[in-house]
Amino acid sequence: MAKVAVIGGGWAGLAAAVHATRAGQHVTVFEMAPRLGGRARQIDSHGLALDNGQHILIGAYTETLALMQLVGVDLQRALKRTPLRIAYPDGTGLQMPAGSPLLAFARGVWAYPGWTRGDKWALLSTATRWALQGFRCPPSWTVARLTRHLPASVRDALLDPLCVAALNTPAPQASAQVFLRVLKDALFSGPGSADLLLPRWKLSALWPDPAGRWLAQAGAAVHLSRRVDAIAPSGPGWLVDGEPFEHVVLACTATEAARLAEPHAPDWATAARSLQYEPIVTVYAHSPDTQLPQPMLALRNGDQAPAQFVFDLGALSGMEGVLAFVISGAAPWVARGGDATLAATLRQGQKALAPFLRSPLVGLRAVTEKRATFLCTPGLARPGKTVLPGLSAAGDYIDGPYPATLEGAIRSGRDAANTTA
Repeated sequence: MAKVAVIGGGWAGLAAAVHATRAGQHVTVFEMAPRLGGRARQIDSHGLALDNGQHILIGAYTETLALMQLVGVDLQRALKRTPLRIAYPDGTGLQMPAGSPLLAFARGVWAYPGWTRGDKWALLSTATRWALQGFRCPPSWTVARLTRHLPASVRDALLDPLCVAALNTPAPQASAQVFLRVLKDALFSGPGSADLLLPRWKLSALWPDPAGRWLAQAGAAVHLSRRVDAIAPSGPGWLVDGEPFEHVVLACTATEAARLAEPHAPDWATAARSLQYEPIVTVYAHSPDTQLPQPMLALRNGDQAPAQFVFDLGALSGMEGVLAFVISGAAPWVARGGDATLAATLRQGQKALAPFLRSPLVGLRAVTEKRATFLCTPGLARPGKTVLPGLSAAGDYIDGPYPATLEGAIRSGRDAANTTA
């Protein structure tokens, strides 16, 4: 039985550990934090169990859903499944009906309130052209370049919010090639692929905690609060702080992976270290007895309105009156400071959600994830999954077709585990 070390207990590392364990290998996980989950985990604040950010899953996340089921997660209880909806508080927005994604998308666009017939036809004809071209475009294009011929109403109300939600990168900077891949898999890859899967459970309960229990029951070792100081080659394998392993998976942050890899693979370490990041801020607020018309609403953002989406945690997880406002591509707001961001978000929410608020919004906490995702720009050179023989890497930043998503992390963990066989 081969010994495999997985350094990092986030979503990618746990996926690698589960796959390697299923393949009959003896796995040891080293996680430097006191709990599993990485950047998608539960935190506690003001006596409430909150997440360090809101994550949306979609039906196309096939690998994530399969692994969650494997470790015992009841998907029907854990996730609220609805057709894709990007609806605004005033009732406008895209709401796809159930059924075939192609027909549902066309029906949803054609029923979009507030758009002219020309707006709708422009989007449908452009989407058809993207499909006929295989959802490919020149690698140097940004999303803004890709969509520049579409009406501003379509870009502002639908495509730009989709871009920043999926890539956490503003449209003028975001890779059009990656954006098209996301659209292809989400909207056009089969029935249910575009469905929203909104978590009813905390992020830790969706995958990290059950994965940790599954690993323990399967005989794997999981060490928390354990930072690896160094790795070193040893014959055909590797030493992790002096302990021998046949294979090592670097599933920690890109910065930490670069530190460990630098003495042995400086070029890979340079690629990992050169990634730039975009923050996400989540503002939690409370308005007793408030219920939104849908569990997730889109918001119109701008210079004085930070958030793009708001989640009703009462409808999702029973936290009555607690709302989570999400600010993606949040670098300008991080620069303004937490107090200014919190105040601006509360003003935005108070105005946009006025018809639904039963009492004024009270801020609970602003959670900033400064390195939430890598900046997904055109032509970005991402580090590969193979570092050296016996040394592989996993993480949402590893080279692949997807932006920094939970599905991207899970798939990278699967791929890294395959190299250990």
